[in-house]
Amino acid sequence: MSVFERYLSVWIALAIVAGILIGSVAPSLVEAIAAAEVARVNLVVAVLIWAMVYPMMIGVDPGSLKDVFKQPKGLAITLAVNWLIKPFTMAALGVLFFEVVFADLIAPEDAQQYIAGLILLGAAPCTAMVFVWSQLTRGDESYTLLQVSVNDVVMVFAFAPIVAFLLGVTDITVPWETLVLSVLLFVALPLAAGLWTRRRLGSAARIEAFRDRVKPWSVVGLIATVVILFGLQGQVILDRPQVIALIAVPILIQSYGIFALAYAAAYALRVPHRIAAPCALIGTSNFFELAVAVAISLFGLNSGAALATVVGVLVEVPVMLSLVAFANRTRSRFT
Repeated sequence: MSVFERYLSVWIALAIVAGILIGSVAPSLVEAIAAAEVARVNLVVAVLIWAMVYPMMIGVDPGSLKDVFKQPKGLAITLAVNWLIKPFTMAALGVLFFEVVFADLIAPEDAQQYIAGLILLGAAPCTAMVFVWSQLTRGDESYTLLQVSVNDVVMVFAFAPIVAFLLGVTDITVPWETLVLSVLLFVALPLAAGLWTRRRLGSAARIEAFRDRVKPWSVVGLIATVVILFGLQGQVILDRPQVIALIAVPILIQSYGIFALAYAAAYALRVPHRIAAPCALIGTSNFFELAVAVAISLFGLNSGAALATVVGVLVEVPVMLSLVAFANRTRSRFT
């Protein structure tokens, strides 16, 4: 790893501070970035995520896709954790903390809003950022693509029913255009560009050399994304630090708990590390674009539910970096 990559946590911390400062001193700039969106997908953030995902997509070898089904255990763990466990544990943690543990600190109506936001986060597994986490753990590009693609298909059919069941709502409105556009921007287009690049480069040596040149831009895109996300929510962080800390507690417990469950299952089932690490990280990370969009459409821009989904964004990057570091340190324990 380069020095830049080795101290990524430091650059992320600086990016968080820079984002909050920019949001405070240059709100007009932040508002302009926030206004650049289509179907509630921010186009500036989309370009940066595209830059993060593209270097990994270059490593996807179409000829190797037929071999990913020789390792069905990783895919089975991903689907079981994401759709049979994660949404329900997130709902349970939300109820536990905001109706029991924090009951004396938060008004009941606000508590219900925060629980709703947590449910939306728990029911939306990661679509784009997991490619970055997979790359940082030397994950199998082709298998990660398979896991994300299957998750996207399941999400189209399972997200609304699960959220409706957990929220007790029967007429939930899911912004399908957000889901479709996000999959197109964050998966389909980078994949097409990566495959085109492979064809143009030809040999494996040229492909690897090109990947080494563009890989740093993936980290640059991550840092720029963090600056923008924290800039968009900087004032909220400064105005309501106590509430944000309370919302972060169940999210942190959920994140580390889900990772531990999936990672331990992969270890017990003897899944190779290049598949086990992305397998666990997919369930831990969230599709925050969809969660935020649904929270806003259901409860409003200034609702507690929208705030809870935003806190998920704030917590995700440092949590995922810590888990990436743990996965890298434990690689030798896997066969």
